[in-house]
Amino acid sequence: MNYIKKFLSKFILVIIFLLLWEITTRLNIVSPIFLPPFSKVIEVIIKMIRTGEFMVNFRISIFRAMSGFVIASFIGIPLGLLLGGWFRKLKLALDVLLEVCSQINPFLMFHLVVLFFGIGEFSKISILVWTCLWPIIFSTISGINNVNPQLVKVGRTFGLGRVSMFIKIVLPATAPGIFNGLRLAAGYSLLMLTAAEMMGSKSGLGYIIINSQENFRITEMYAAVLIIAFVALIVDYIMVSIEKRFVIFESEGIVNSNY
Repeated sequence: MNYIKKFLSKFILVIIFLLLWEITTRLNIVSPIFLPPFSKVIEVIIKMIRTGEFMVNFRISIFRAMSGFVIASFIGIPLGLLLGGWFRKLKLALDVLLEVCSQINPFLMFHLVVLFFGIGEFSKISILVWTCLWPIIFSTISGINNVNPQLVKVGRTFGLGRVSMFIKIVLPATAPGIFNGLRLAAGYSLLMLTAAEMMGSKSGLGYIIINSQENFRITEMYAAVLIIAFVALIVDYIMVSIEKRFVIFESEGIVNSNY
């Protein structure tokens, strides 16, 4: 019973929205030509899954999104740790450059990348790396700058060296900031991926959206939009779950290991 109440409290607005969507389109309050009933969209999603069209494009989109996200993570986390920790003077020198680069619109960057490298997988993944990189870098720097000085003092009291201090104190304490950046980057990755596939692609969920729109297959277009929204929701849920378990565990580990 408590589980049902918890579920309803979280999704009641979504349920109401979907009911209104279905009712208004069935009663022709909103033209089904431009907004098909929710049930029809679900039927199309099931059909796409059965025919294999969905899985092919879904795998392609997920591969692109994951590639951009993982590459950006491998670059952004170490860079953020270095600039926020050992090379703070370099970070001060690069502050303006980092801010300027982070403010460059990724949609503009996509066109520049296409201009130099053409429309291909490299261009799509490159722009995803660019989009994901900045929230990871800045969140990591912010996390390392917000490490509680008392924890560092405790580490010194226990005679921890620089490397041990980083592994046992700084890195776990920075984890919330890192995960915050990763969570933002995961969302941005899906957002930019959809736009990139709509602007220049022959595959992927974004391509289904733009192709369906151009051929006036409106129900398929909404089906792809719903799938992307659902995937984004699942990804965010996974990131939050990992953050809660991992970060809390690490934070408790700091306390237990030092007291």
